[in-house]
Amino acid sequence: MGDGQRGGVGGEQWRRVRAVWDYHLMRHPLRAADVAIGLGSHDLGVATAAAGLYHRGLFPLLVFTGGNSPTTKRVFPRGEAVHFREHALALGVPDTAIRVEPRATNTGRNITLTRELLASEGIVPETVLLVSKPYMERRSYATARKLWPEAEFTCASEPMELEDYVRGIGDEKLVVDMLLGDLQRVIEYPRQGFAVAQEIPDDVRSAYEHLVAAGFTSRLIDA
Repeated sequence: MGDGQRGGVGGEQWRRVRAVWDYHLMRHPLRAADVAIGLGSHDLGVATAAAGLYHRGLFPLLVFTGGNSPTTKRVFPRGEAVHFREHALALGVPDTAIRVEPRATNTGRNITLTRELLASEGIVPETVLLVSKPYMERRSYATARKLWPEAEFTCASEPMELEDYVRGIGDEKLVVDMLLGDLQRVIEYPRQGFAVAQEIPDDVRSAYEHLVAAGFTSRLIDA
């Protein structure tokens, strides 16, 4: 995929989309953690990435968290965390290393319910690796920092270029809508007490405003 016309997303628009994509990636250096949290979503690549990181010896315990949302109920009818666990097992992660939190329906609940699950087993991690969709890294980090300030968080996702992610989803406009939806939440949620504030560069904010004006709005919330 080049910089020419792209199924309705033109060259200049695509440069703006890439700016938003790059902003969402935290680019944290990978390091060992006491526990990893695989955040449920429509993207089974989260479980793939988490399994790979487990096999690299980065953490001894992996919690998959997530029930269902309107966008995942058809794909994962028994719940996101349940399907993620099954995928990780198929990739060789031992059952004894996995916990499942099956009730959360948003990122805040992913964090709080996972923390409660671990505490019920007497586990109070100091370091946590958050594994998510690529474009969810920044929002999940901001949410976790707000709701679990005692822990130190780093982020990881399946290594992937924007073009490859679009090909995997198969719907260019939907991907752009999702990127903007997450960025809107990064902007708005600190004001609502859901996340810590993140600095947003001028070029990213400008890209967001231009793309929203161009109609990429299906995943925006009423702010």
